Amino acid sequence: MPVFVDTLRNIVGAAHCLTADADMAPFLTDWRGRYTGRARAVVMPADTAEVAAVMRACAAAACPVVPQGGNTGLCGGATPLDDGAAIVINLSRLRRIRHVDAANNAITVEAGVPLALVQAEAEEADRLFPLSLASEGSCEVGGVISTNAGGVQVLRYGNTRELVLGLEVVLPSGEIWHGLRALRKDNTGYDLKQLFIGAEGTLGIVTAATLKLFARPRCAVTAWLAVLDPAAAVGLLARLRGAAGDRVTAFELISRPSLELVLQHIPGARDPLDRACPWYVLTELTDTQAGSNLATLLDAELEQAIADGAVLDGTIAATGAQAAALWSLRENISEAQKREGVSIKHDISVPVSAIPEFLDRASLALQACHPGIRIVAFGHLGDGNLHYNLSRPSRDENATFIARTEEVGRIVHDLVHALNGSISAEHGIGQLKRELMPRYKANLELELMRSIKALFDPQNLMNPGKVL
Repeated sequence: MPVFVDTLRNIVGAAHCLTADADMAPFLTDWRGRYTGRARAVVMPADTAEVAAVMRACAAAACPVVPQGGNTGLCGGATPLDDGAAIVINLSRLRRIRHVDAANNAITVEAGVPLALVQAEAEEADRLFPLSLASEGSCEVGGVISTNAGGVQVLRYGNTRELVLGLEVVLPSGEIWHGLRALRKDNTGYDLKQLFIGAEGTLGIVTAATLKLFARPRCAVTAWLAVLDPAAAVGLLARLRGAAGDRVTAFELISRPSLELVLQHIPGARDPLDRACPWYVLTELTDTQAGSNLATLLDAELEQAIADGAVLDGTIAATGAQAAALWSLRENISEAQKREGVSIKHDISVPVSAIPEFLDRASLALQACHPGIRIVAFGHLGDGNLHYNLSRPSRDENATFIARTEEVGRIVHDLVHALNGSISAEHGIGQLKRELMPRYKANLELELMRSIKALFDPQNLMNPGKVL
């Protein structure tokens, strides 16, 4: 152990190899506070060469590795296990913007670059990097790629998987795969980068990525709309997409209990409407033409939707500040729930058309087993992804309720599976959902995944105990 740690110190410098409990503590607990592990050391390399050297030392010592970025994950995927066998490789020092190629609509960045900085660099080049998350100020590119993060603009631009052109990856052997190709077309065999996207660091360590950029929107219209139920929201989505096509960039569904948590716990939050309604939609339309008729188009569609009873009330942001205030209500739901206390969380997806059925059936089943249960449902209706979080109305009851997580989760996930959905839409598997995989994943799929894992990582050094 001392010799191995000395080797790590020689690679990254003593200041960047942490071994004291107090120094390591911030890196050993996940964002939700659900998982806390132990580690031999937390190592913070400065570049890809140092990551590779650390990985070679770990391979020689048969030491497991937990790759970590901004540590904003929600499934314990970046938290070491409690056996203390692994080291954490934190990539936050890999923060270079290597290249911006506006003519090719591409940007190459290192794994430790915060998502918000990628967005800012794209904007400086008069381009858009569209991935947008509530944690974008602190989450980092490597973690975003390793979890195939989604966010609020998947409806228009796709998940992270659709936004990656190339990767640089340190393999479990310490070899470096140089796959930073900025090509839209490359038909030379297997698309290896896709194996590392969403793999949660179980196959290798992403150290840099070439990402797609897009034309920057010149016009945006944001609206907060009250609807009677999720079926009305699905109908409104179809109406707007029929009228505006891909200019519908985001379409978020928010329940009244979700909004009430934000109003209660987030300073400065204000209800956009004068009356409480059961469900809301936050939608945004964008166009790359400054003189676009988006506002007129949206006005006309909403006027008809109100006449049809599909929309009960609403407000359209008149300024950028008003639009930001509406978005803050959506983006602060998770933070408000964290301040409220513990809850049983689900990150699920079903076909968009099945969302009303899921919400109706899940509510009936849960209320039958747990009368008075509080359901906080919100998320990306435009791509079928809901965050479906459950608690008791009183904090005092939640400790007992949380003990029934497995039972409650079974109700939710069995229904999701029956509707041909997924038990993890955008947060990953990590430790949280690892044991659920055999119930909801076909045996053949799991065997293929294990075979890929064994091929890339025969020593099982990469993030053991996660995903599989």
